[in-house]
Amino acid sequence: MAESEATPFANCLEKLKSYVRTRKGTILAAEILISFIIIICYAASLYGGYSAVAICEMVFAIIFFIIFMMELDKQIQVVNWTWSDLFRAGIGALLYLITSLICVIGGAGDGARIAGGVFGLLAGILFGYDTYTIFLDVKNNRQHTAASTADTV
Repeated sequence: MAESEATPFANCLEKLKSYVRTRKGTILAAEILISFIIIICYAASLYGGYSAVAICEMVFAIIFFIIFMMELDKQIQVVNWTWSDLFRAGIGALLYLITSLICVIGGAGDGARIAGGVFGLLAGILFGYDTYTIFLDVKNNRQHTAASTADTV
């Protein structure tokens, strides 16, 4: 009876371990971690308002991590998860780069704000890399499912 109670948790833990070993799982885990670090830096800063981007992006990364880890994207086909993830990562990269440049340029005298800005620049690069890898996946999937050029109607 003890085994049946531990099985769902063990199954979820095994899915977590195997998904983190994939390229997409590693990228999403890194996005979650760096967003958490940025939240801590901005919380210690005099201007805590910049943490909104980090909070939103961390929540979205956690949601997509869970969806892809549990393979819910194959079960819930109402949403195109690849394109949603592409827009999430692209918008995240853009927002991180903008807010981080603002924090680094205007953060004189506030070390936590500058640190958050530097980590935000790294996060912008990471989210940009995620966008690039998703774009390559979309491009490869589009080439494999090319439309027929037959003249028949």
